[in-house]
Amino acid sequence: MILSVNIAGVEWKSPITTAAGIVNSGKEYGTYTDLSILGALTTKGVSLDEWMGDTVPRITETYGGMLNSIGVQNPGVENFIKNDITFLKNLNANVIVNVCGHEIKEYVSVVERLNSVDGIDMIELNLSPLNPDTENKWANFGRDIETTTKIVSEVRKVTKIPLIVKLSPNNLSDIVEISKAAEAAGADALSMINTLIGVRIDIFRKKPSLGNKIGGLSGPSVKPVAVGAVYRVAKSDVKIPIIGMGGITNAEDALEFILAGATAIGVGTANFGNPRVTMNILDGIKQYMSDNNIDDINKLVGAALNS
Repeated sequence: MILSVNIAGVEWKSPITTAAGIVNSGKEYGTYTDLSILGALTTKGVSLDEWMGDTVPRITETYGGMLNSIGVQNPGVENFIKNDITFLKNLNANVIVNVCGHEIKEYVSVVERLNSVDGIDMIELNLSPLNPDTENKWANFGRDIETTTKIVSEVRKVTKIPLIVKLSPNNLSDIVEISKAAEAAGADALSMINTLIGVRIDIFRKKPSLGNKIGGLSGPSVKPVAVGAVYRVAKSDVKIPIIGMGGITNAEDALEFILAGATAIGVGTANFGNPRVTMNILDGIKQYMSDNNIDDINKLVGAALNS
């Protein structure tokens, strides 16, 4: 049974990664689950300098998911290299570093710094705001074709590390056209979707539940939107592979994304409720393949596109 997939020339032993922002760099997560079953581990967002994150409260539950406004709190790229790279290099899985910034030059600077670091297999550019607010303090670099093209092309100039571009359903243009722009600018793969913008109101305090007011919606409630995005992009003339994510909690969810055209999948919010969920999903995929006499996971990729 073949479970390995190839993403932009990088061989993954399984089609599963962690979604950015969930497991930091995996040290704590690894005490609860077997990281070696992952095709890749995607880190929390890494910025040029330390980001302190958003005002508390940062998380609130919603029907079918959660809203978060973490603000990509992280200690910056130098601290990331000092404290996390050694651990990541010893993982028996590919390492994807998620990169974020307030300006294009910050993305470029972070990627330039990562070029000299051993053990990084892929870079994921987070072009969509996980935690947008009314002040627009973090620009949405994936909001249209022009900005997507500019940031991807500028980063592409400074690195040969395979680039994954993470896209949001919140952009002002069609996600298919944004995907085409990212590919044309030099992206090697796409990941989709990031969180949906949402607000929850505390009816007793008569104000938004989150300190940042607006947050990113994740969890099972976003899955049909995410599968729809993957399906539309995969059905277009975009040729680079897609990593699908958004609301995956079990093997059936993962298989939906794969059948819709994703070569691999990312698991995010479900890890909070079940730290072993990636192991469970892989076991479920194996069982599905065995039950249906499928010897290669790649035969399932996009199988629903022409039905």
